[in-house]
Amino acid sequence: MTVGLALGWFLLAGSLALGHDTEEQLLQRIQTEQNPVKKTKYEIKLAGLKLAQVHDAYSQGHPDEGAKFLAAFVDSVKFSLKSLQDSGRKAPKQPEGFRELEISLREEIRVLQDLQPSVSYLDRPPLENAVHELEEMRSEVIKALFPGGTPRTIKGSPPPQAVTDPAPPAETR
Repeated sequence: MTVGLALGWFLLAGSLALGHDTEEQLLQRIQTEQNPVKKTKYEIKLAGLKLAQVHDAYSQGHPDEGAKFLAAFVDSVKFSLKSLQDSGRKAPKQPEGFRELEISLREEIRVLQDLQPSVSYLDRPPLENAVHELEEMRSEVIKALFPGGTPRTIKGSPPPQAVTDPAPPAETR
């Protein structure tokens, strides 16, 4: 028992020494941070911790627990996106934070998709819904980073033409 406790303390101290933050530390930093980019980075780290909890729960055969962690994870990512949007930053001009969030979303989607085959078919709907929500959030971030408008052209190339439906063939008699 004491060997296990000592090992636990050793691992905890080692992870803190290597710069791994606990959930409580990240929550404290998120509450006090004023810089929206740094705040987003802390929120991304927190979401990563929650994703690890999701992965562990599902891998150990606890889908109900995994679904609870999954809901907390998705809420964490939603909060990250909302706080970045509410910061007033313009993604095309100031992409810091948005770019990191997009990369994180892409990685998290891949992790959840990789987890799905190892989960019972009956326990997959929460994972599938989470992947769908994350894909929508990623799409929203990409649209913020690259707003619509006329695409740029290369020098010397003709401007893009609008696609129109071809006229129906004329009747011949």
